Amino acid sequence: MPETSVTLQIATLPNDPGVYQYYDKEDTLLYVGKAKNIKKRVSSYFTKQQDNARTRLLVKKIKKIRHIVVASETDALLLENNLIKKYQPRYNVMLKDDKTYPWICIKNERFPRVFSTRRLIKDGSEYFGPYTSMKTVHTLLELIKGLYPLRTCNYDLSEEKIRAGKYKLCLEYHLGNCAGPCEGFFSEEAYQENIEAIRNILKGNFKDSLGRFKKQMKVLAKDLMFEDAQRVKEKIDVLENYQSKSTIVNPKINNVDVFSIVSDESYAYVNYLQISYGSIIRSHTLEIRKKLDETDKELLELAVVELRQRFQSICKEIYVPFPIDTEAGLKVHIPKAGDKKQILDLSVRNAKYFRMERFKQAKIVDPNRHENRIMAQMKKDLRLSVEPRHIECFDNSNIQGTHPVAACVVFKNGKPSKKDYRKFNIKTVAGPDDYASMEEVVYRRYKRLKEEEQPLPQLIIIDGGKGQLSSALKSLERLDLRGKIAIIGIAKRLEELFYPDDPIPLYLDKKSETLKIIQQLRNEAHRFGITFHRDKRSKDALNTALETIPGIGEKTVVALLKHFKSTKRITQASFEELAKIVGSSRAKKIKLHFQATEDT
Repeated sequence: MPETSVTLQIATLPNDPGVYQYYDKEDTLLYVGKAKNIKKRVSSYFTKQQDNARTRLLVKKIKKIRHIVVASETDALLLENNLIKKYQPRYNVMLKDDKTYPWICIKNERFPRVFSTRRLIKDGSEYFGPYTSMKTVHTLLELIKGLYPLRTCNYDLSEEKIRAGKYKLCLEYHLGNCAGPCEGFFSEEAYQENIEAIRNILKGNFKDSLGRFKKQMKVLAKDLMFEDAQRVKEKIDVLENYQSKSTIVNPKINNVDVFSIVSDESYAYVNYLQISYGSIIRSHTLEIRKKLDETDKELLELAVVELRQRFQSICKEIYVPFPIDTEAGLKVHIPKAGDKKQILDLSVRNAKYFRMERFKQAKIVDPNRHENRIMAQMKKDLRLSVEPRHIECFDNSNIQGTHPVAACVVFKNGKPSKKDYRKFNIKTVAGPDDYASMEEVVYRRYKRLKEEEQPLPQLIIIDGGKGQLSSALKSLERLDLRGKIAIIGIAKRLEELFYPDDPIPLYLDKKSETLKIIQQLRNEAHRFGITFHRDKRSKDALNTALETIPGIGEKTVVALLKHFKSTKRITQASFEELAKIVGSSRAKKIKLHFQATEDT
């Protein structure tokens, strides 16, 4: 696909939280920024008058915009921090290594300590975070401290030293903040149970701790200790309103490459995320144009090799959505749940956004490519032998059996062709019989096309289920067209697609473009039919009220409606006004008729 302008790139950005990256014509990263709404934030650089000269210079240099979508604004802040530190873009404020975000550490030791830190040490300890606010860290640690007595000393509490009585109880024990494991007053097993509960709190699972807090609050209230009960209630409120987890924060996930793939008939899109200590440090999506009928597995295997070589990755583990063959020594993991699955899902999401942008850009820059892709996708989804370049959809309209009409709308290359729309008055059916009406209009439509040697559609869509589809098929059989034109019915309730001689309906993905076009056809046929039906009823009501007057014919009715515009205005007109249009004799008849109607 040809390189797109900055304006076009902005037009297809998502309205989601994430990080945007600006590149110059040499593909050098100029700037990394975060945003709650990527499209809105990036647009502001180009629509507002920039007061800062440095910002104006940056905007002039921007030739390419890339982005990474994340789950929340907090995730965007963390990701921005990681990318700035890694790439140090010229126009960003440089972040020094000592300005990192805080973590909460559960130390790898007997009777583990729990504390905040900005340094991640590879000693087997567990780290939770990073957190964007130190206040959040203090709040969590205070909650943990108030619920579970933990030691704060850095003594080596080995079993031998405790048994030898090497340590003495400190002030923390006497204040009730520590249970005294240093003198063997608290067992290692009970302490580990508390650590497991703390681990759950830090993962966002507050159920057990909340239950204990609530029980504690009720006991305090029952003992009339209302101030203490209120303090516990405040902790409950903080816990219930706090979400501690982020989709890009598990530090155990380190030195991992993540790959996902989204594909259609013509192209595949492979997203690559590089993960270091649970944080994204690189995101790139590769567009692959299919040459043959390659499978997703084949394309992903090629892309993994290409992207790892391109970015010189030395990671020994990769996450992918399904099993693939890779180089020797590379560990392949297929996440099914948890943090690893969340990161894989994030990769899929970025691939889908990239694909969506390409579709939007192609629709603007290269509409033929867009049409070809849509037609190829519809052919595959609907199991057709040819692409449905010409589609016709039928719908019946009647209210309580009155004024039965039908509509036929036509789409060519996936777009409405309004000049080809057709309206039908039902001629051979008495009463509200949708099946017979459908049979009549389908027969009339294609009988005429055959007689006039007009091109026939590749696909007919019937608004209705099996009954309406069967009726339409009867007409095609009478015209010797059955099997020569593909025909399906769509039922409104579950969007089921019915095929001739197949009792099992087809269900398309609710977000698929094929279903959206079919729904658009169905809705357009319904709108067109209802409009025709409404106009016919109104016209008939007007004409009936005037044509029932003795001595008033069709030409007189047309002349009156042309001048007065409505029956109501005619009834309100004076004798003189009517006489000017239709003469004294007819004016007198009209006035007498409406006066008699009012009297009755």
